[in-house]
Amino acid sequence: MSPQRGAVVKQRPLPAAGVDADAAADPPGDPRPEPPPDRALPADLDDRALEATWRGGPRLPSSVGRRDGAGRGDEDGGGATTPAQLLDALRSAVRVRHYSIRTEYAYVDWVRRFVAFHGRRHPARLGPAEVQAFLTHLAVERTVASTTQNQAKSALLFLYREVLGVQLPWLDEIIGAKQSQRLPVVLTPGEARALLAEMSGTMGLLASLLYGTGLRLIEALRLRVKDVEFLRRELVVRSGKGAKDRVTVLPENLLLPLQAHLAHVRALHQRDLAAGHGRVWLPDALAVKYPSAPRAWGWQWVFPSTVRAVDPRSGAEHRHHLNESSVQKAIAGAARRAGIVKPCSPHVLRHSFATHLLQAGYDIRTVQELLGHADVKTTMIYTHVLNRGGRGVRSPLDAM
Repeated sequence: MSPQRGAVVKQRPLPAAGVDADAAADPPGDPRPEPPPDRALPADLDDRALEATWRGGPRLPSSVGRRDGAGRGDEDGGGATTPAQLLDALRSAVRVRHYSIRTEYAYVDWVRRFVAFHGRRHPARLGPAEVQAFLTHLAVERTVASTTQNQAKSALLFLYREVLGVQLPWLDEIIGAKQSQRLPVVLTPGEARALLAEMSGTMGLLASLLYGTGLRLIEALRLRVKDVEFLRRELVVRSGKGAKDRVTVLPENLLLPLQAHLAHVRALHQRDLAAGHGRVWLPDALAVKYPSAPRAWGWQWVFPSTVRAVDPRSGAEHRHHLNESSVQKAIAGAARRAGIVKPCSPHVLRHSFATHLLQAGYDIRTVQELLGHADVKTTMIYTHVLNRGGRGVRSPLDAM
C-alpha cells in the first residue's frame, strides 16, 4: 500500500506489509501485571534517551541496508552508530523498498521496544538469545496475538538483515508464532441496517460506503474525488493492499448523499485555497511532475479531516483525510446503541458485504475481484461462514 501522510497521533504498532490491520490488534485488556520498569516497553523512548546509552557504541557496517552485508561491527563503517543514524538507516531501508508508512512506523516502534527491553543496549551487541527472549516476553508475559508477535519478529529480522547487514544462520532459526485460523465476524442484514440507522453525517456516509462497497477502511479514507465515477457507479481503488488498483461498485443509494457531501468538501477546499492552503499530499513525486495538481479539486480527499496537519516526512502543512480511530470509535458506539453484542469494527462491514453478496447468489470470483483478494482461497473463508449455524447442517436434535 502506498505511503500516505498526515498528522501522526499516538499509534499502536501497525502490521507489516501483507498483515491485516484488524487481525493484528492485541486482545483488549491484559489481566497480567505490567512488567518491571526496566523491562517495560515505553512508548516515549526517543532518540535522545538512546543517545546517552549508545555513545561510543559499535560502528555501522559499510553495507548498511544491503543484503550482502559483512556482519556486525565492521571496522570499515562510517562513524559511531547513534540512535538517529540507526533509525534513519532503518527508515531509509523501508522507504527504498516502497513499504507503507504504516510499516515504517511499526518497524521503528518495535526496534525501540526491543532496545528498551534489553536495557537500551545496542542491537549490534545482541544476538539470537536476546531476540528470542523478547519474542517470548511478548507471547508469555504480554500475551499478545500471534500476528503481533510475528510482526515484531519481522521488524527485528529486517533490522539485522537489511540495516545491520547481518547474514547469520540464527536469523532463520528464530521461532515464530503459529498463525490462527479464525472465522470473520459477520453482521446479519438486520444488524447491518440497525447499525447504519444509528449513524448520521459524514460517519454515517462512510460506514454505509464501507458496507456497500466492501472497501477496507484505509482504502475508503484514501479515496480521491477523481476516483468516484458517478455515471458508471464505480469507485476506483488506487494502491490498495499489495499496491494494486481495482474497481468496485458504487451503491445507487449513495449517489445523492455522496454528491451532497462532495459539495460541502468542495466549499471547504475553496476556503483553504482562499487562505493560501488547499494543497494535498500526492504519491510518487507527482507534485514535482505536476506542480498544480496538489491544489486541483480532483486530487482532494473525499473524506478530508476537519483540521490541517503537518506531514511527518516533509513538514508541509496539508489537510489530510479523516483519522482511522475516529471512524472505529463511531462504528463501535453505533453498535452499542443498536444493541449489537458482536464486536463491530469497520472491517466487519467488509466481511458482511462479502457474505451478503454470496448469500444473494453472486459468483465467488466476482466477490474476489470486488474485495481485491489475490487468491480465491482468501475469499473462500466466507463460504465457511455461510455453511455454519444450521444452514448447511441439520442438527440431530431437530430430528427427534
